[in-house]
Amino acid sequence: MSSELHPTVRQFREFINQHPKLRKELRKTGRSWQEYYEKWLLLGEEDAFWDEYKDEHVGSESSNDQKNELLGQMMRYFENVDINKVQKQVHQLSGTIATVQELLDQFQGNKRGNPQQERPPFGWFRD
Repeated sequence: MSSELHPTVRQFREFINQHPKLRKELRKTGRSWQEYYEKWLLLGEEDAFWDEYKDEHVGSESSNDQKNELLGQMMRYFENVDINKVQKQVHQLSGTIATVQELLDQFQGNKRGNPQQERPPFGWFRD
C-alpha cells in the first residue's frame, strides 16, 4: 500500500513517525492530517514551527532524571523512618477504626431494633 502512495506522502508519514508529539496533538485536537501535511509542504521539515513536536526522547530523559531524583528523595526519607513508631501509629489507627465500627454497629442495631418496638401493642392485624 505504501508503494502506491505519492513520494511526498510517504516522506510526510516518516516525518510524522519521527514526531510522536505531533501525532498526539492531532489525535487530541481532532484536526485533519491534511492541514499539517500542507504546512509540512510549505514550511519544510526544518522550520521552527515543528520544534515543539520534536522527538520525545529528549523530554523523556529529563523526565527520567526527575523520576530518579524523586526515587532518591523517597529512599532517603524511608531511611530515616522509625519502624517502631510507624507500627505503633498503625496499631492506634487500627484501634480507632475498630471503635468506630463498633459505634456504627450499635447505631445500626438501634435502628433495626426500633421497628420492632413500633408494632401495634395488641397485634390485631397479624395474619
